[in-house]
Parts: sequence; C-alpha cells; structure tokens
Amino acid sequence: MASRRRAGDSLKTDKKKKRKNKTRCEEAAELCSLVEDEQVKKSAQEAWSQRTCHRHGDLELDCHPFPHCIIKNFLASESFVESLQRELMDLNFHEKSNDLYKFKQSDDLKKRTEPHISGLRAALFGRFRSWLGEVLQVELEPIVDISCAKYEYTDVLLCHDDELEGRRVAFILYLVPPWQSSDGGTLDLYTTDSNFQPQSIVKSLVPSLNTLILFEVSPVSFHQVSEVLTQDKCRLSLSGWFHGPPLGRPPRHREPAVLRSPHLPRDETLLLEWVNPAYMDLSYQEQIQQEFEDSSEIQLKDFLKEEKFREVKEALRLTQIEWAKRGPPNKRCYEVASLGTLPQCVSACWELLSSEAFFLLLSNFTGLRLHYLCPADDDDAEEEESEDVRNAEATGSLTESPSANGSGEKELSTPVHCGELRRWSHGGYTLLHDAEAARAEYALDLVLPFCGADWQSEFGGFTCYVANEEDEELLTVYPEDNSLALVYRDKETLKFVKHVNHKSLSDSANANSSTRGAFYDFSFVYYE
Repeated sequence: MASRRRAGDSLKTDKKKKRKNKTRCEEAAELCSLVEDEQVKKSAQEAWSQRTCHRHGDLELDCHPFPHCIIKNFLASESFVESLQRELMDLNFHEKSNDLYKFKQSDDLKKRTEPHISGLRAALFGRFRSWLGEVLQVELEPIVDISCAKYEYTDVLLCHDDELEGRRVAFILYLVPPWQSSDGGTLDLYTTDSNFQPQSIVKSLVPSLNTLILFEVSPVSFHQVSEVLTQDKCRLSLSGWFHGPPLGRPPRHREPAVLRSPHLPRDETLLLEWVNPAYMDLSYQEQIQQEFEDSSEIQLKDFLKEEKFREVKEALRLTQIEWAKRGPPNKRCYEVASLGTLPQCVSACWELLSSEAFFLLLSNFTGLRLHYLCPADDDDAEEEESEDVRNAEATGSLTESPSANGSGEKELSTPVHCGELRRWSHGGYTLLHDAEAARAEYALDLVLPFCGADWQSEFGGFTCYVANEEDEELLTVYPEDNSLALVYRDKETLKFVKHVNHKSLSDSANANSSTRGAFYDFSFVYYE
C-alpha cells in the first residue's frame, strides 16, 4: 500500500512539473505602447462614445459606416510576430466551404499550447480585453473565441453582419506578406439603408502585417472578405470575438414576396416550334416521369431545338437588353433582365416557359399537378384530405372545406409560377437566409443555362440544394448548355448559387465568348 501511495504522490508531482513547464514555455506577448497609454485610452473612449473619428499614431478609430478601430504594429516584437506566423502555419487546417465562404480554418485555438499562440491568446483576452472594455465602457466577458484562417486564390467570405449570440466586438490580426489591394482579400465595409440592409462598399481595408482591426458587432456591421486574387500569397490571420452584452436589434426586414402568375394561354404549337422532338414523345415522357419520381430531379440534355438555342444564345449578348443588379448583398448578387428590353426570340423563349402547353409538358415530365388535365394522384389526394381532416379537428370544426364546391368535390388550386432571366458574372452568388427558410414550400425549380461548353465547375455558378439548418449537401446542379434542370424540393430544402470566382476570367475560360466570364440562365419556379 505504501508503494502505491508513493506512486500516486509521484504522479501528482509530475503533473505539477508539467504545469510549470507549460507556464514557462508560454512566450509573453508585449503589446504596442498605445494600449498602455492612459491618455490614448481616454481619447479613444471619448471618440467611440460620441461616434467621432480619432487618430493617434498607429491607432485610428472611425465610425463610418460603423464603429471600427485599426491598430498598426499591434505586437511590439517583430521576432514574436515571425515566431507566431511559423506556429500558425504548422497547424492543421480544414477546408471550409458553403454558400457564404470558402477558405481554410484551424481548430479552435482556445487550448493550444504553442508558446507564441498561447502568449498572444493570454494578452488578447487578458489585458487587451480589459483595455477594450474600458474604451467601449462595456463589461466584456473572459470567453476565449479565436481561430486562424488561411485565404488563398479564389477564397472569399461574402457579405454578413457577424451577429450571433454573445458576440460584441469582432477582431482580425493580419499576419500576411506584403499585400496590395490588387491581391484581393480586403475587408470591405458596407453602408446600410433604412431597413438595416447592406447597400454598397464604402471602405476597403487592405491587410497589413501585424495590424489589428476590430469593430462593433451590430445590426449594421455588414462586411466581407473580398475574393483573394493573387495566386502566390497566403492571407493568414487570427480572428475571433470578444463577448459581452449585445446591442439591441430592430425587427428583421421582410422582403415582399415575389409575384406569381398563372400560365400564359399558349397552345402546343409553341412546343412543336421550340422543343426537341424527342421530348414530345409520350412514351419518352413516361420514362422521364419514372426517373424523376425516383430521384425528384432530372437534367434533360439538348432540350431546345439546336437552331432555337443558338438563336437565343446569340441574342442574349446584344446590348439592347437592360440588366439590373439584384441585391441586397447579404442575400444575393447577380443581374436580372428587364423583360421589356428582350429581343424577340428571347421573349418567345420566356413565353414558352410560361405557357399553358409547357405547364402540361412539365406535368407529364414530373407527375406534378401543374395543369388541370393532369390526373390527380390518388395517394396525394388521400393525404391532402387526411391533412384537411386533421386541421379541422385541431380547430374543433369538421364543416365543409371552403375549397369544396357545391357538389362536394375539392377544387384544385390554380398552378402558378415566377421567373427571371439572369446574367452571372465574376462575383455573382446567392446566399441562404432566414427569410427564405421561413417561406420555404413545395416547388418545382427549373433552370435552363446558356453558358458555353467551356464553363467549368471550378468557376462556381452551380446550384446547391441543402437540408435546412444542416450542412448536408443534397444535390448540386452544374450549368450545362441547353440542359433543362428540374428539381422538386420540399419545405425543408433550400438552395443557393455558389460564388462565381476569378477563375471564370482566366484566358482559357470562355475563350470563344464575347461575354468572357459570364453566362445566362432562365430560372423559373412552378407551384401546384
């Protein structure tokens, strides 16, 4: 027993030694002298509270378009900065990619024991947190929230406001090689409108070695990391948040719903004029429907007659078409055509996709009730009837449904649709957002691209379908010339178009196109 107790004592002693070694190996991070200057702190505090600009040596405070602060030469020791860079580059990084961003990120640095990483962490969330709390006159919490990011060629972080529970101040410490605005990777700050929605970039901050940028997280703190354009540099940075009581937030702005319309009264003549004859064959339509019902998606290659497709594709490049940018940038960024300015053949293609005959053709392709001639599926009818009964029971009423006619038969709702003719170029994207999730419903998506045979998936511009509130990617639809994509989605499925990156502008991309780096598509949504 005595020997066991000694072994236990020895183990405890070893643990103490390890803790001492850990403490000894931490390199103290000396911050710039400005942080220790009481007069500088008092002046910064006054400027921040009054929302005025202030500059003192390497410290610059600006409140346009929202309060932010820049501190150059943040760490006093150049050798510490160099050692910190080396330690960070030796970390394991993970590819991060979704609708909002693409870059590489380290694991959480909260418990890393490397001397300079742990030393900086202690300084940031220790005495610098205290200094910042006094400047803001806010009690910041001792929560450690920090990670490292590497942005390389085509990496990007699109427009967002950083608001998440507990975040009060965001910070970024740059550890980059000599950097110019032409390299991309700038921190872009947006103005906002009366609805607290981002409008335009009014300030772009170029990364600079050993420069700390921090800003207040608020309903108007919209910013982005612009796409990195250099192919031989790495934008290395440490970033995170200081936590504290959040600022008040006004009710989120709700965009008006997109106008939906019933079909246009056009007959089968339009289909015979435009659609590849193979898709007019009833037996082939049955085959397509079977495949669609199995997977809820299908791509119909060479959908339009070749001569019609070429005619529209050439007409889309004409300067007579007026294009308007769609935003706001925290939700989308692409161009949409003004229908009144479309060349005749493009307008005719729009009519095709909006016509009664096309609604019926889509019904034959998918089995969805997009036309009154399409027979109702018995299972669907029984399910809807059961749902009506459940709803009635929930309200304590089993009276006749308002949708039933005098004969007791259920009236079918009128199928409707909405659509856009879109132009995608470098920088275009759409993002997932809360309002879209709240309005999600059953719908049939249609996309008909005009992109050129040399458009590659690595350029972006493809459509991703994801499960709501999950990272799981359900389906990716890549743009392909004259390939009609049909996807049926439910209430739990959302979609976004991936950012079109700088590779789309390379010499090889769209080399034979007069609209280098751009493509077009008709995007329609149909509702039963």
